[in-house]
Amino acid sequence: MMTRILSFLLLTFVLATGCSDRQTQKEPPDIIPRPANMTVKKGSFRISPQTTIWISIAGTHMEMVAEGLSQTLSRLTGEEIPVGLLDGKPPKNSVLLAIDNTIARDFGQEGYILSVTPSNIIITAAEPMGLFYGIQTIYQLMPVEIFSQEQDLVKGNLTIPCVEITDLPTFSWRGMHLDVSRHFFPKEFIKKYIDLIALHKMNVFHWHLTDDNGWRIEIKKYPLLTEVAAWRADREGISWNKRAPARLDEPATYGGFYTQDDIREIVQYAAERFITVVPEIEMPGHTSEVFSAYPEFSCSGKRIPVQTGGYWPNTDIFCAGKDETFNFLEDVLDEVLQLFPSPFIHIGGDEADKTNWKTCRECQARMKNEGLGNADELQSYFIKRIGLYLESKGRRLIGWDEIMEGGLPRGAVVMSWRGFEGGIEAAQKGHMVVMCPTSHCYFDYYQADPDFQPEAIGGLTTLRKVYDFRPAPEELNQFQARNILGAQGNVWTEYIATSTHAEYMALPRMTALAEVLWTPQHLLNWQDFRERLQTQFQRFDHMGVNYFPGSGKVEINTLTDPDNKAFSFTLEAEAYDTEIFYTLDGKEPGKNSFPYTKPVNIQHNATLKAIAYKNGKALEKPAVYELNYHGGLGLPITYRSRYSQRYPAKGAHSLFDGLKGSLRHNDGFWQGYHGNNMDVVIRIDQAFDINSVSTTFLQDQGKWIFYPSQVNYYFSEDGVSFKGIGGVKRKPLTPDDIVMSNDYTIRLQRPLKVNYLRIEAINIGVCPDWHPGNGGKAWIFADEIIINQ
Repeated sequence: MMTRILSFLLLTFVLATGCSDRQTQKEPPDIIPRPANMTVKKGSFRISPQTTIWISIAGTHMEMVAEGLSQTLSRLTGEEIPVGLLDGKPPKNSVLLAIDNTIARDFGQEGYILSVTPSNIIITAAEPMGLFYGIQTIYQLMPVEIFSQEQDLVKGNLTIPCVEITDLPTFSWRGMHLDVSRHFFPKEFIKKYIDLIALHKMNVFHWHLTDDNGWRIEIKKYPLLTEVAAWRADREGISWNKRAPARLDEPATYGGFYTQDDIREIVQYAAERFITVVPEIEMPGHTSEVFSAYPEFSCSGKRIPVQTGGYWPNTDIFCAGKDETFNFLEDVLDEVLQLFPSPFIHIGGDEADKTNWKTCRECQARMKNEGLGNADELQSYFIKRIGLYLESKGRRLIGWDEIMEGGLPRGAVVMSWRGFEGGIEAAQKGHMVVMCPTSHCYFDYYQADPDFQPEAIGGLTTLRKVYDFRPAPEELNQFQARNILGAQGNVWTEYIATSTHAEYMALPRMTALAEVLWTPQHLLNWQDFRERLQTQFQRFDHMGVNYFPGSGKVEINTLTDPDNKAFSFTLEAEAYDTEIFYTLDGKEPGKNSFPYTKPVNIQHNATLKAIAYKNGKALEKPAVYELNYHGGLGLPITYRSRYSQRYPAKGAHSLFDGLKGSLRHNDGFWQGYHGNNMDVVIRIDQAFDINSVSTTFLQDQGKWIFYPSQVNYYFSEDGVSFKGIGGVKRKPLTPDDIVMSNDYTIRLQRPLKVNYLRIEAINIGVCPDWHPGNGGKAWIFADEIIINQ
């Protein structure tokens, strides 16, 4: 009955071996993402050469899923495991894949029910994709040795613990992105990347196929796109942003592209794993590579070479005034639509420098004829025109959050990357949103101390930060939150040139994101995840996957109890099973320093230095924290203005946690306000005399972070009517490359007993004219508020 033999997830890694007699199995099972409900029962089911697989109904997708499981179990047992159509109860020693449409209301298309007893395994779902996810759980219930790349058969018992699981995802868009323009990756790795996505029960592969550094998709009507625009002068031995531009007459030898047959093969490969491949064809910006082959679609009409490395500002963009540009793009999209059945087509839309549009005769004529007031409205016209074309073909436009500039096209989906704000605005207006803020979802950022990591583009996105990500912001009500489709991790490859490096940057941050998007929020638990992650690492080891095992930097968390004036701290390293040693006098820590075993109480200021050891070896350099013991610790705080979700620090109590930020804006301690003032009210239930109040701010003009122009302090008895008690003004703002912090302090002539204290820091609003970001929203970065009695 079934003729298709598919190489599903395990088989791609040749997961058919376990060359030792001893197999590793954990009780309770370590499943990632964590299921919504799981009960472990006594006993186990043993897979043997006599095991059979049954399906409840026939159909292409049912047979595809069943044959994938059959092939895996056949390789594990050494005997062919048959698949049959069952009408009735399953026999003993069998696996039943059952479709039950009546559970669709509760489980959707992707949920499943898994029951393992000593007699059989039954997976029930409303759709075959739910069965597929149930099978991924079965694999994780088996010994980790089944994920080995070696060719020998697994020896010993292939046992699965008896469990009852009901499971379904929280979000419908659970994606991973890969940029293949900055660096080209072979077809074999794209398949491996898709397998890793499937292993984590994710369902979207966002394929970034075109950008300034190379065009990677064959378009039959425009052969020069792959003959010319897919290749650049080789500068691979030079750091990305230090590469000299290419000359027009210079040989272009680095690059590559995917033929249309390659793409069909990859799209089919993904479909067999219930993964949608969303192609991205950049427009109107990040398109300069096109002009190496077809310069007539630019404003200048001049041929330019493909960029060898960093290219900014991105001024060479499609001419929005020429109808020929849109004819070209529609021709390209026609071929893209033939290759990708995805309902979503990504058109980029980000970082388009519109300088040339302002002087281009054709663009100016377009603006006049269409009644457009500025270049932003011209970009909106561009995006809307492409959106209407895609809509006429039965597809839906998705783009980076810049597509909101000048007005969103009807039905457009927004991918919010510059923070949460764009996604919040789009969701409030009724548009669907995919969240991927740089702060939590950019996996090309450093994942640990840069001194101990390969060169990266910058930033810092730790595993813990990814796990703490929540795609649906608090600013949305329950109806608006439904517009959040989900999220994805983005892997941009300026500094990632090889497949193994791409794996290292993606994993295990992909693992953390997968759990955030699948598992119910109330079940997300960092410590529990860390423990289960160690088993996932064993699976990665058997697969031969390159991953980052975790940062050795010691992280701190403070605990406060203002009623009892208690202040304590906890220490933890991301790397598992470490020993931590610390000092409180600023001296360098070592194995003879205080060993950390439990929360430490402290009632004074201190310079804490801590270091983690594993297997007797120091992992990284000591972490340094300034502890500030003061009267405001842990006091209740109300925000009259909201901090940005892009830089939330550690949440609402970060300004009173006893810790000051460093001179690194992304160290996780600074709370950012984007274009708005900081305005907070502190409630002091047991009023006490205040002698001074201080608030610390950061200035890093290169990051668009400026000191506030003024900080005002107020007091109140009722929390409603406030009176001023002083303020601090900043000196006139001038260009300054130095990163610095400053305390804005008021000292009272006599102690003042207050019930409420309000602090207002005035943002300069926008970057000044002399700044490269002139006109863009300025940041305020605030940290510890210190109240001295």
